[in-house]
Amino acid sequence: MKYLQEKEKEKEKEKEKEKEKEKEKEKKKKKKKKKKEKEKEKEKEKEKEKEKEKEKEKEKEKEKEKEKEKEKKKKKKKKKKKKKKEKSGSVSNTTKILKNS
Repeated sequence: MKYLQEKEKEKEKEKEKEKEKEKEKEKKKKKKKKKKEKEKEKEKEKEKEKEKEKEKEKEKEKEKEKEKEKEKKKKKKKKKKKKKKEKSGSVSNTTKILKNS
């Protein structure tokens, strides 16, 4: 009878050990899952950061375009002014020539 009780106790201990192992497995699984989720989150964050960077880049490009446009307009104005001056100068030249002759 004592022998049977001992055997029963052994079986119980084994079952307990099995349960413990199972618990450990579950813990590890959860931990792994959590880690994976964190990694995913980090990846998403990186993607967001990249998107922000792209947006900034686009903004810079737009600014450059605006600057170029301003420069073009300025140059056009200068050319117009120059032409006006030349015209007025040429008119006065013709007048001088007419006066001299």
